[in-house]
Amino acid sequence: MLFSTGGAAIKLAELTGGQIASFRSGVAALALAVAVPTFWRAITWKSFLIGIAYATTLVAFVLANRLTTSANAIYLQSTAPLYLLLLSPLLLHEKIGKRDLPVLLAVLVGLVLVFLGEDAPSVTAPDPIRGNLLGMLSGVAYAVMLVGLRWLGRDGDAKGGAVSAVIIGNVIACVAVLPWALPVGPTSPLSWGVILYLGIFQIGVAYLLVTAGLRRVPALDASLLLLVETALNPVWSWWLLSEVPSALALAGGAVIIGATAWQATRGGAVPRVVTAQ
Repeated sequence: MLFSTGGAAIKLAELTGGQIASFRSGVAALALAVAVPTFWRAITWKSFLIGIAYATTLVAFVLANRLTTSANAIYLQSTAPLYLLLLSPLLLHEKIGKRDLPVLLAVLVGLVLVFLGEDAPSVTAPDPIRGNLLGMLSGVAYAVMLVGLRWLGRDGDAKGGAVSAVIIGNVIACVAVLPWALPVGPTSPLSWGVILYLGIFQIGVAYLLVTAGLRRVPALDASLLLLVETALNPVWSWWLLSEVPSALALAGGAVIIGATAWQATRGGAVPRVVTAQ
């Protein structure tokens, strides 16, 4: 549920997309480093590579939310299983099974529906086309990150390496976007409160809860429970900002969520060791 509040909170802050992306990640990196002070022991060169993919995911997701509806941003990011299945044979030498093909097709259909349901520009979604493209980039980067975590897991260090990759990714996102985030003009206390909330709770506390939960519930339950993030994300934006996505976008999101749930129940889901946001 904490992860799902990202879309609405990003839209509420009276800052630029670059400022939100940089400051949110900076706060998140600091919060997680304080909560997991031993993270540095698991840092390797692989952690930095995965961190780059994670940083791209974070920044693209924030920018997508500032330009298109939060529903489109989260649905397009959630197409990561499509890219993951396509990348696995190339990067991990894992073949695509015949039973994965219906999932690939379903996610592709969902992706097309989201793009066909393009919304007219609005106050909360001023540039839907560019925002949708950034949302797609977020999904691709997320898939690359998951491939990296699978690669890390083969070395028997997925857990510690994942923590370090998350922190490194947030640091990279903060530093890389900082030149576009400065200088900061007069900003309301609400906006700084939103930044602190996003960094500490929407990323930091949520990530710690996920890692704790994954140790206590089966992978299938975890995969299905984490779909709450995708389902609730548009709800918060509708409730707080009166943002209503198009019917086609909602249909596409339903197809993507359904396909992901189906993949999980068949045992084909990749456990989400870290969340994309």
